[in-house]
Amino acid sequence: MVDGSENQSDNSKVERYCYNNDTTKCLNYGGLYQWAEMMGFNDSCNTKSCAHLIQENHQGICPDGWRLLTYNDFYIVVHADGNDAGVKGVRSTPFGGLNYTGYSLIGAGYLWAYEFTDVGNGTYWFYPQESKDYANVGAVSSYQWKAETGNPKEDKRKTNGFSVRCVKVD
Repeated sequence: MVDGSENQSDNSKVERYCYNNDTTKCLNYGGLYQWAEMMGFNDSCNTKSCAHLIQENHQGICPDGWRLLTYNDFYIVVHADGNDAGVKGVRSTPFGGLNYTGYSLIGAGYLWAYEFTDVGNGTYWFYPQESKDYANVGAVSSYQWKAETGNPKEDKRKTNGFSVRCVKVD
C-alpha cells in the first residue's frame, strides 16, 4: 500500500492506495490505482503520452487470462439481456442499485488530488485509453454515484486513484 499523499512510483511492483490509508478498506472496496499503475506502465506515463504502448485486450495489472475493462465492455454489461434499469441495474444493492447483471458495482470512493473522497457514495474507474485532448496527463474514465448515474465517459487526471475492473479474455 502507498500513502495517498504519494505517487505510485515504484515500477518494480504493483502499488495500490487503500481508502483513507486503511488496508481494511482495500479488503472491502478493492485498491485504487493511478492510470500508469493500472496499465502496468512506468509511472512516467502519468505525465507523458504512452498511447503507443496500449495493446488490444490490454492486461495491465489484471491476472493472467483477464484484461482491463473498456468502455465497450461496460456498455455491453449495462445493456445485457434482462437489464431494463440501465446503470442502476449494474450497481450493487448497497450502492443504490438493483444488480440485475451481477456486475456488482460498488461505491469504492476515489483519490482526487491526493485526497480520499466519497466512499459508499461514488466511484470512478479508468479505461485503458488516454485522453484525446490531454494525452500527457489525462485518461478516459467513467463514474457512478449512489443516487444517480454519472457521465459515462470523460477525461480525468492520470494521477487520481481510481478502481480497476478486469474482464475475462474471450
